[in-house]
Amino acid sequence: MPRPYVLLSAAVSLDGFLDDTGPERLLLSGPADFDRVDEVRASSDAILVGAGTLRTDNPRLLVNSAERRAARVAGGRPEYPLKVTVSGSGELDPGARFWHTGGEKIVYTTDEGALRASALLKGIVGVDVVPTGPGLDWRVLLEHLHDVRGVRRLMVEGGGKVHTQLVREELADELQLAVAPLFVGQPDAPRLFGTGEYPLGRMRLVETRPVGDVVLIRYIPTAPGTGSLASAADRRWLELACELAELCPPSKTAFSVGAVVVAADGTELARGHSREGGDPVVHAEEAALAKIGPADPRLAAATVYSSLEPCAHRASRPAPCARLILDAGVRRVVTAWREPDTFVRDADGNGLLAAAGVQVAVLPEYADRAKAPNRHLVAG
Repeated sequence: MPRPYVLLSAAVSLDGFLDDTGPERLLLSGPADFDRVDEVRASSDAILVGAGTLRTDNPRLLVNSAERRAARVAGGRPEYPLKVTVSGSGELDPGARFWHTGGEKIVYTTDEGALRASALLKGIVGVDVVPTGPGLDWRVLLEHLHDVRGVRRLMVEGGGKVHTQLVREELADELQLAVAPLFVGQPDAPRLFGTGEYPLGRMRLVETRPVGDVVLIRYIPTAPGTGSLASAADRRWLELACELAELCPPSKTAFSVGAVVVAADGTELARGHSREGGDPVVHAEEAALAKIGPADPRLAAATVYSSLEPCAHRASRPAPCARLILDAGVRRVVTAWREPDTFVRDADGNGLLAAAGVQVAVLPEYADRAKAPNRHLVAG
């Protein structure tokens, strides 16, 4: 499922609150951070908030800088990003500022909520109401934004319920937190994240810097998904596998492939690429798995990421990569590109793995990246 890059943005107190319980919104950020947020908005194709945030904060969700708006227009983009809200019930205030400022807007809701929202928002220009099914389905929402509205970068500004759902469903590609130097301490105040099950492992810190008197912290997820549904971390690891494929020494008789093996908690166990270390016949998955002890207990819950479908047949070594993966005990594989008939007709490494009980996820949106170092071998 191709989808936008999903960036979660929030300002929080030192004790993890988004606001206090007072009648006025608690301003956690200062002028410097508000300007940073404006810059992030300007770089986004769409900005999303939940219906609860519309009710409590009544935001406009605009790019405030005239220079940034002008730069968007000069680059062939709309002056303002698409404004998006989600509401399971469809109970929306037609008088909210959200509807009457900026450019186009879209509401994602349930089948039942769509009837209610359409009636309430009737007559407001530039508003599209899209049902995602009996319940609010984030994957349907993101796919629609990508495929129908052309959104490649989505900024999510809250509230806590929305952030919680996207992280728990492993759909958040990045988390940007502006941590303010104050405490709230009120048990009934809204928190950034709710309770429940979250992805395993630690997120990776990619940036910290002061912005006025707040500290910006950026994290990315690392823990692989489960089953055939791809997580945000799956996409990042597969991207790395495609980058590794570009390191392969060129060959006219073999594909250039990259592979990464990642534990369930997001720890990278090993990486490899075709013809690594001067071995003219070593395959990427083979090179990576050879670096891990066969008795490593993490292999059973690990995921192998390979830019090309693991081979099911090979002449250069006794065991193809699909067999090596099975023998290692790995039970999940994520790949970008099905093997063409260039060297082996009707190759089906994914089928061999699936028949043995391995969960296989194919992300064809990364196929062009995987094909890039192999253009001299295949057409199209």
